[in-house]
Amino acid sequence: MCGIAGLFHPGTPKPVDPARIAAMIAVQAHRGPDGEGIWTAPGVGLGHRRLSIIDLEGSPQPMHAGALSVTYNGEIYNFAELRAQLERGGARFVTDGDTEVLLHGWRAWGPGLLDRLNGMFAFALHDAEAGTLFLARDRLGVKPLHYVELSDGSLAFASELKGLLAHPLLRRVPDATAIEDYLAFGYVPDDACLIAGVRKLPAGHCLLVRRGQSVPAPRRWWDVSFADRATGSTRALGEELLAHMREGVRSRMVADVPLGAFLSGGVDSSAVVALMAEASKAAVRTCTIGFDEAGHDERAHAAVVAQRFATDHHAQVVRPDDFALIDTLVHHFDEPFADGSALATYQVAALARARVTVALSGDGADEVFAGYRRYRFQAAEERVRGLLPPAWRTAAFGTLGRYYPKADWAPRPLRAKTTLLALASDGDEAYARAVGVTSPELRGMLLGADVRAALQGHRAEDRYIAAMRAAPARDAIDRAQYADLKIWLPGDILTKVDRTSMAVGLEAREPLLDHRLVEFGARLPASMRLHRGTGKWLMKRSLERYLPRDILYRPKMGFVTPISDWFRGALADEAEALTRSRFLADSGWLAMPTVARLVEAHRSGRADYGRTLWQLMMLERAGRRLFG
Repeated sequence: MCGIAGLFHPGTPKPVDPARIAAMIAVQAHRGPDGEGIWTAPGVGLGHRRLSIIDLEGSPQPMHAGALSVTYNGEIYNFAELRAQLERGGARFVTDGDTEVLLHGWRAWGPGLLDRLNGMFAFALHDAEAGTLFLARDRLGVKPLHYVELSDGSLAFASELKGLLAHPLLRRVPDATAIEDYLAFGYVPDDACLIAGVRKLPAGHCLLVRRGQSVPAPRRWWDVSFADRATGSTRALGEELLAHMREGVRSRMVADVPLGAFLSGGVDSSAVVALMAEASKAAVRTCTIGFDEAGHDERAHAAVVAQRFATDHHAQVVRPDDFALIDTLVHHFDEPFADGSALATYQVAALARARVTVALSGDGADEVFAGYRRYRFQAAEERVRGLLPPAWRTAAFGTLGRYYPKADWAPRPLRAKTTLLALASDGDEAYARAVGVTSPELRGMLLGADVRAALQGHRAEDRYIAAMRAAPARDAIDRAQYADLKIWLPGDILTKVDRTSMAVGLEAREPLLDHRLVEFGARLPASMRLHRGTGKWLMKRSLERYLPRDILYRPKMGFVTPISDWFRGALADEAEALTRSRFLADSGWLAMPTVARLVEAHRSGRADYGRTLWQLMMLERAGRRLFG
């Protein structure tokens, strides 16, 4: 895995100062501690930081083949197959790695190369003869790529935002819409950025910039469709699912460095370990972190799986409240990021890095096979919506929802306000609100007057609603999964895994996001994804030969993040400090009297604003780093 950066002048091919490229990759050294490379020519400069995984002594980057040059971050899992195909067509390779496949593949197929790649990647390929720069990102957005047009006419790009921040011409002006989006979701979505003008190349998109022409909009080169349904018996479809999972795991076990797996004891990571053990002659290296918190420690479940497959297992107890890591996370995420599980993800990545350089993860199965509880709620609410005409439903449930008290402190069955309001809305609107952290009503009170005016009608939920309504899908669950794959997965889950693993120089691979498995999952009948309230039903049923039932069917746990308790205990002073933050007051981003009211209501126990306070704390710290 690596960090990349570069500059391209679409207009006049001005000289590129190598020192600027050096600065842009120096701040990303954590992504590639094994070496660096810089190359410049009239109108273009490419930089690279390398984490050596395959062809350890060869494959330096930027790499060249005639008029073509590339800097690349990722892994092409089918590179050997593509290499053989290209060699049959006359290509001559001089390295043993996967990078050179991009150069010869571009020469043979042009942008059609992307359709042939199976992997995670973000790369920039310069063609001196054609006068073009081609940027591309993998289908699901496992690897990041940021870009911006600068005042001198150049296009700058980098794996991480900090690579762009190292360029002196980048103006640091906040984007009000990104503040709205962040408060809604707890992350800045994949197609937005807190710094105005900076963009993230969306997952499954590419960008071809031609000299003498303006920078165009990105082009989508891949999409997933839920519109078709696979046919066949449960057994036959289960066998096909397992075959795709096996191939996803096996293809990601190719490495010239020590390789292992994260093992939480949940279904997804346990499935990956089971299939790794099936494919490996040696014991699979696994690692688990545990917590001294009753009801949140999964070490016992992980130990069951480790013993079953005779893995070389390592477990370690960590503190879930290691707040010294907060500033480390703020540094590595650049933009504010409020998924509290990032603390634990960083810790397990650091534990893995002590023993391996590559670790396989179980991320992605919940989005692909409907594993989240919110899909079950969405399906149930859709059934109720179908019983009443929209006008009656809006009147009845809307009235009840408005007057029902918000009872965050109450047992879950008594927290009906959210459900009543959801039933009063259409399904897309309700789901868009359900995936959020801070409601539109609370954001309206939290945002400063200038930010609200700058939004000009922009509302974070509309991104989700648009994705759901445009989804190639058949039903409500299809639409919800499609939107999550496009927004939540790259914006939250994959950003979290990329930044935390790269922070410690670890390559994380996602076998359950092999695009063939994702496409197969989207074709499964909805009842085989979510069956009688059980998410990932066909996946779990197919894995019964490998894993015990108490691993497959126990409630989903996840990393412990008792954020609400923290702000009434160890982080109480941090919450109070928010009310006195000079940065927040001067920026005008937030209505400070509202911040003070939230802090007081949470501290007294009258309401639960723990997640919102965590958002505000991360926003304040990231804002100070970005804008001073």
